[in-house]
Amino acid sequence: MHQPATGQENLESLDKRFKRHEDNLAFLKSRIKHLDESIHGLKGSLGRYHSENVAETVSDSSLHTEVETKILQQENSAAGILCWLKANRLSRALDLALTKDVLGVVASLARVDDENLSRLLSEYLGLDAMLAIVCKTYGGVKALENYDGEGSVNSKTGLHGLGSSIGRRINGRFLVICLEDIRSYAGGFVEDDQQRKLALPKPKLPNGQCPSGFLDYAVNMINLEGRNLSYLTASGYGLRETLFYGLFSRLQIYRTRSEMLLALSCITDGALSLDGGMIKKSGVFALGSRKDIEVKFPIASVRSNAPANYIQTEDMIRMLEWERSKIAEDMEREEQLYNTMSSVIIFPQKVEPM
Repeated sequence: MHQPATGQENLESLDKRFKRHEDNLAFLKSRIKHLDESIHGLKGSLGRYHSENVAETVSDSSLHTEVETKILQQENSAAGILCWLKANRLSRALDLALTKDVLGVVASLARVDDENLSRLLSEYLGLDAMLAIVCKTYGGVKALENYDGEGSVNSKTGLHGLGSSIGRRINGRFLVICLEDIRSYAGGFVEDDQQRKLALPKPKLPNGQCPSGFLDYAVNMINLEGRNLSYLTASGYGLRETLFYGLFSRLQIYRTRSEMLLALSCITDGALSLDGGMIKKSGVFALGSRKDIEVKFPIASVRSNAPANYIQTEDMIRMLEWERSKIAEDMEREEQLYNTMSSVIIFPQKVEPM
C-alpha cells in the first residue's frame, strides 16, 4: 500500500527541484556569455570594413532622414504619428508597451538601386502599403488599437490616444503587418549572396526559354541594410522572405513594356517594366499615366571592399543573435520558476493547529 509522503520528503523533493532550476539558470547564463563573446569577436572582425566606410554611413543617415521627413508630412496617418514620436524621442516615455513591438514602417525598411525603381515599386504597392506599420507579433498589433463594447474604435487609447495627445487624429483605416502571421518563403537562397536573395526559378516561356528583358523578381531587387538585414523573426526568418515576399510575391521586373507583354504567358503574380508598364496580377493591367507616390523607398548606398568572408560572418552573427534571443526567453521563464520556488522554500505555508 502506497504511503503518503511526509513533510520532510516533500521538502527534499522541493529542494531538488529548486536546485534543478538553479543549475538550468547557471547553464543558460553561461551559454549567453559564450554567445556574447562570439558575437563581439565576429563584429570586431568586421570593424575595419565598417570604419573604412564612415562617409557611406553618414550618407545612409541622411537618406533615412529624408524618408522619415516624407512620412512625417503624412500628419494624420498612423505612420506619421509613430515617426513623430520617434523623432521627438517620446515613444518610450509615452507608451513603451505600444511601440516596443513595432519594427518600423514599410518605406523605411528597405532600399533600392535607383530613383526609377523606387518610383515603380512604391507606386505598385501604393501609399497605404508604403505607410504600413510592421509589428513583430500579434501582441503589437493589438496594442495599437482598442475597441469599446459596441466594437467601435476607442479614440482615447492605443495609437489613436497618442495621436490625440500631440494634436493629431488618424484619418480612416491604416495597414498593420504582423510578421509572425506571414507565410514565409519556403525555398532556398542565392549562394554566397550578402543580401540573402531568394533562389526563385526564372520564369519560362512555353518553349522553355527565359523571357527576353527579364531582370529579376522585385523581392530580390530591394536591399536590406544593418539591423534590417540581420533581423530574424521568432521562427528564424528574415524580412526578405517574410515581409517583402508577402508584399511582392513573385512580381517580375522587365526592361521594357513590350518585352513584358511578350512574357504574359509566364507572369502569374504581376510584372513591372522600367519604362512604366504595370501588370497588377495575371490578367489585371494598370493603364494610364504613372503616379508619383509621396513616400518612396530610399536609394541604396554602394558597398565596396567588403572582406572575402563578409557574407559568412554576417550570416553567423545573425544566427548567433537569434539563438541568443531564444535562450534569453528560456532564461526569463526559468527565472520566473526559480523565483516562485524561492518563495515557497523561504516562506513555507504554515499549518494551522487542529
